[in-house]
Amino acid sequence: METILSVIIIGSGATLATDIWAWLRFKILGVAAPNFGTVGRWLAYIPKGQFIHTPISKSAAVRGENIIGWTAHYLIGIAFALALVLIWGSEWINNPRFLPALIVGTVTVLAPFLIMQPGMGSGLAARKTPHPNKARFHSLLTHIVFGLGLYTTAYLNLFLFS
Repeated sequence: METILSVIIIGSGATLATDIWAWLRFKILGVAAPNFGTVGRWLAYIPKGQFIHTPISKSAAVRGENIIGWTAHYLIGIAFALALVLIWGSEWINNPRFLPALIVGTVTVLAPFLIMQPGMGSGLAARKTPHPNKARFHSLLTHIVFGLGLYTTAYLNLFLFS
């Protein structure tokens, strides 16, 4: 039970780090933060059999899409933290190492590149966006921040809850 609680804390903290990063990126660089309402919309259409939108902004809004999207955002972060612990073992929680967190954070960029962006109408690795390389760069950077968040939150978890 302690491991599961730690995974939830670490995944939530790392996801919060990406949200803080998105806010800072908007304030400093003017880059828009992700719209998790559209993620919720995309997810809400999947049980109805629609996996691909062209683009998601043209699909009708779904009641509760913001809640669905934000909840999914944090649950996915927790799932990625769980993947880290499953790969490197639960001892990583008590002895966090930077490289595994950075690897997991970086590799998780494959989820938006291969699943979410194509499903939401942006194409594979954002190739249908107006500036695909810029979109890819910001996605990669955000997932690196997620990896930093995994590592940092694991250390905070040690000091606050041990």
